This record gives sequence, C-alpha cells and structure tokens, in this order.
Amino acid sequence: MVYENARILVTGATGNVGRLVVDALLARGARDVRALTVNPARAALPSGVEVVTGYLGRPASLPAALDGVDRLYLAPLPATAAEVCSMAAAAGVSHIVDLAGEKGGPWQVVEDAVEACGVPWTHLEPGEFMTNTGVWAAQITAGDEVRDTCGDVVNAPIALEDIAEIAAKVLLEDGHAGRSYYLTGPEAVSRREKVTALGAALGRELTFVDLPRDAGVEQLSLVMGEHAEWYVNGLESLAEYPQAVDPAAAELLGRPGMTLAEWARRHADLFRPAEIAGR
Repeated sequence: MVYENARILVTGATGNVGRLVVDALLARGARDVRALTVNPARAALPSGVEVVTGYLGRPASLPAALDGVDRLYLAPLPATAAEVCSMAAAAGVSHIVDLAGEKGGPWQVVEDAVEACGVPWTHLEPGEFMTNTGVWAAQITAGDEVRDTCGDVVNAPIALEDIAEIAAKVLLEDGHAGRSYYLTGPEAVSRREKVTALGAALGRELTFVDLPRDAGVEQLSLVMGEHAEWYVNGLESLAEYPQAVDPAAAELLGRPGMTLAEWARRHADLFRPAEIAGR
C-alpha cells in the first residue's frame, strides 16, 4: 500500500536532510506534508507544504505539530528523543522513520527511544555523508593542498539526496516496519581519493598532505572545534575495520546511489570562492 494521502510530519524540515525529505515526498506524490521548523517565515518551503512552528529540542512546542499526524520523519536529537517519541505515540502516529547511525554509535539512543515508545518504526542508519568533505572547503578555496590525516582510510560515503529519497519511500510505503537499513554510497573510497574527486570536479589537481595524528586533529579543529579528536578516533577505527559498500541503499532506490564524483560536480560551488561561485 502507498500512503500518498497520509499526513506526514517532517521534523528538522529546514535541516540538511529534512529539507530534502520534504522535496522527495512531494516528488513521490505526497499530498499532506507538514514541516516542523523554528522559523516558518524564513523557511522558504514549497507551496502546498503546511509549515508549523516547533523544535524537537523543545517538546512543549510539539503538540500542535503532532496533531492528526499519521507518519513521522524523526531527525536525530538524542537529548529529547524519548519524550518526543512518547508524545508521537500518544498523538496516534502509526509509523516513525528515524535517522540515526550505525548501531552502537552515539545515535543509538534515538533508535532505543523509537523502539521503546511502541510505534512501528524503521531505522535509517547512514554512514558518513558526502557533505562531510566540506571540512576541506576553506583549504581548497585557498589553494591546491588539503592538509588532513588518515589519508588511506576507506569508507563508502552517501549523498544526502539519496538518504532523503529513501526516507520518502519508506514513509510512503508498507513493508518497512521493524527494519533497520544501513545506508552507504555505491563505492568505497579513501580520503585521498575524495580529494582527487573534488579536484576533478573543479578542474584542478589537488594534493592530500597526510599529517600525523596530533597535527591532523589540530588542523580539523579549525573547522570542527572540540569534535575533531572524536572524528579522528572514528577514522582510526575505520583503518582497522574499513567500511564496505552495503547493497541496501541501491535496492531501496531502485538504482545505484550517487557517486562521489557526481556529487562533487553538483556541489562544486561549495569549494569555490564566493565571487566565483556566484554566492
């Protein structure tokens, strides 16, 4: 069964993934999409979308947003996940599709909260986002070297556009309740190869300069702040257990996922000076 007429609430609707989920739902024919955002006046969401004020971090702002909702896309906010899920169950939500991460990771609390509330659920567990290459944007804008660490660490990053399309599919179809989908992109690539792909999209030759751990943490802290060491710890774990491509995303999409090369071509302006990118 397909639920085009179900009332679907998208939380985090102006976030990096949530905004794309709204678009993907409309593209699939959803007729009753409600978008949760902190500032409706500035949200610039498509016409036909019901925009409501609220924030997952303030559960008291959610009762009106949850009223009459059939299916819920839950953005990952661990601090209030349990309370929000309890509210969704009390409001009569029939299916929660959450965005989390690999099992056992920092987002596990979101999955636990969803399962505990008693509402049928589907977990989306993406690996690294292709947008994480944005940590190199300032370096690429300024020159032809990318200074970082763990250059030979391999994973299979996924495009946010593909995550959103999968979320929309799962929200609109039967057959996904009780399933956890581990989502990767279509190819496993090293950090060094990612830099090469970005250079190709820009028509430039970029060089990855592999730094020792401490220098790498220091470099990443310029854009990631206190999270830099946590991120490098994760990279070192990947060095021991490289991430392989999982078929789930392609099976759900009905096509191969977006490659990093294609993503880089679409988003090349992220790595160009503002005056060149037209921003």
